[in-house]
Amino acid sequence: MLRDITNTTPTTTPPQNAGRWLLGTFMTGAGTGHLSFARESFQAQVPDWLPMDKDTVVLLSGVVEIGLGLALILGKRHRALMGLGLAAFFAAVFPGNLHQYDKRISAFGLNTDTRRLVRLFFQPVLMGWAMWSTGAFKALRRA
Repeated sequence: MLRDITNTTPTTTPPQNAGRWLLGTFMTGAGTGHLSFARESFQAQVPDWLPMDKDTVVLLSGVVEIGLGLALILGKRHRALMGLGLAAFFAAVFPGNLHQYDKRISAFGLNTDTRRLVRLFFQPVLMGWAMWSTGAFKALRRA
């Protein structure tokens, strides 16, 4: 099945292309924040149980975000695979969102329990956006 998705570049519509560019721009900006101005805020989101230095996690995830963002903007081949990869990345960082909610950490304007809770429900939206804008849903149906 993965081979079918890898070998397929589904045609995407102008709204999907705009969504992919917007998401790619967002990811590149967020990744840049990981490496610079928002580094401490991102460190606060790294769960305590993760067996790595928090700064290392933030730096590595920032590099991944920049790479995924640029791939969404510039990549023409393997878009569906990139969409699946980005959706998996959003799932992988979800424990950080849970950590921020559970520990009541204020960062990024999320300074109330309600705001932190709402953010938890936005993660599946990001996953769906990644898959829709890259044609990954269509590729999965074909596979």
